[in-house]
Amino acid sequence: MTAEVQRSFVADDGAAIAYRLRRPGAPRRTLVLLHGLASNLTRWSEFVATTRLAESWDILRLDLRGHGGSLWRGRIGIDAWCADLAGLLQTEGVPQAVLVGHCLGANAAMHFAHRSPGTVAGLVLIEPMFRQALRGPLARVAALRPLLAVLAPVLRGMAALGLHRRHLEQLDLAALDREARAAMLRAGGTFPEQRYASPWQDLRSLPVSAYCQDLLAVTAPLPALPMLQVPVLAILSTGAAFSDPQLTAHLLSPLPDCRTVRFEARHWIPTEQPEAMRDAIEAWCGGRFGQPASPMQQGRP
Repeated sequence: MTAEVQRSFVADDGAAIAYRLRRPGAPRRTLVLLHGLASNLTRWSEFVATTRLAESWDILRLDLRGHGGSLWRGRIGIDAWCADLAGLLQTEGVPQAVLVGHCLGANAAMHFAHRSPGTVAGLVLIEPMFRQALRGPLARVAALRPLLAVLAPVLRGMAALGLHRRHLEQLDLAALDREARAAMLRAGGTFPEQRYASPWQDLRSLPVSAYCQDLLAVTAPLPALPMLQVPVLAILSTGAAFSDPQLTAHLLSPLPDCRTVRFEARHWIPTEQPEAMRDAIEAWCGGRFGQPASPMQQGRP
């Protein structure tokens, strides 16, 4: 299988956006993978390594501005992420793509589809975050949005003056996921939520200013869904770590063309249900955009 190539796209304001592209030759149909809150492109390492779609699709995954290799202590958010993605697709000669997003990435995908409808062929929304459906910690964050809106520019100003940490840990989500599944086996299936839902753990690998702006973005209103005239696959959990799954499914109903599947999980579907998630994406993409090669052809048992 063709190896990924590590690349960097420089935006107009000088921000360097790190991404990886698996493309064996001339450009083909493209799958773009968008990570979630306080995450990075390693969220998709397992998916890229195992999916059969890599044989018939180009796969592009990026560190959203402010995350991972796209370190940026200035302004980030939906506007910046959508502009970065538009520039990146143009640079790579991708006229249209299917966007796959988890959590914050799902929200960003919907905003991008609303702003650049001709560039999006379809959406895979894994645990999208609707403000009305937020529960638990994110519901409390939503209530504090006015305070965060005041705090964010202060944190950006401090960072501009050099008042920030000089070292951030590298977060490898593939390794963390393996540890989580091992912990689940030892604990009879209980997910180690305290590690994945801890702000203190998130801040070890993410600037405080970026984390604050992530929270603002994930609790912001979403675009009008009836305007998204593309096929959508929604993958939802049955748990309610951050949002009400039933209300989320109801809020997705205005989408003109949406198929919804649910998996037993708290919220972190790529960690808790990686094979089921992968199979659902492959089946949906095959049905909508043409079937990839069979498992026998790909050598998958």
